[in-house]
Amino acid sequence: MSTRVTDADTTNFDQRSGLLTALLDSWDRNNTILVNLLHAVPDGALELRPIATSPSIGELFMHIHYCRLIFVEEDAPESATAMPEGEWRQESDRVRMAQWLNESAATVRTAVVRRLQEGRQMDRHYDHPILLLQHMIWHEGYHHGQIKLTLKLAGQALADEAIGAGTWDVWMDKT
Repeated sequence: MSTRVTDADTTNFDQRSGLLTALLDSWDRNNTILVNLLHAVPDGALELRPIATSPSIGELFMHIHYCRLIFVEEDAPESATAMPEGEWRQESDRVRMAQWLNESAATVRTAVVRRLQEGRQMDRHYDHPILLLQHMIWHEGYHHGQIKLTLKLAGQALADEAIGAGTWDVWMDKT
């Protein structure tokens, strides 16, 4: 038996509770953490793979960017932007990668806000627009762990003291 609520009134969502502001802030923080992780990856490590058949660290970042955009294209096409070539491509320019991650995060944010303002579900995958944000945060956290594990397996683990300010502290600090 499903306990999902699919017919929730999303009009005036933020005005009623302030919850939307907090949810969007969590999305923004998630992206900040991801970009901080990208910049913390040691030089030359974007090509590392945990095993030969796995995607590289750089490919994981590009996969995240691609997934954000493909889900918007499939679920809120009115907010879609140009799709990158290839889901698992290797990229080594961190500045460009960070720019793409920031752009795709903004695209997801816009799609969710627009659908909430219109009181509409997503077209294909989600009963409620907030579920897209939750899925993306879960998905990206999964790959965040893969990236850190790959670095550890290669003897290039990120020290908690060094990475904490750009990851855990971003989540936990009050603004």
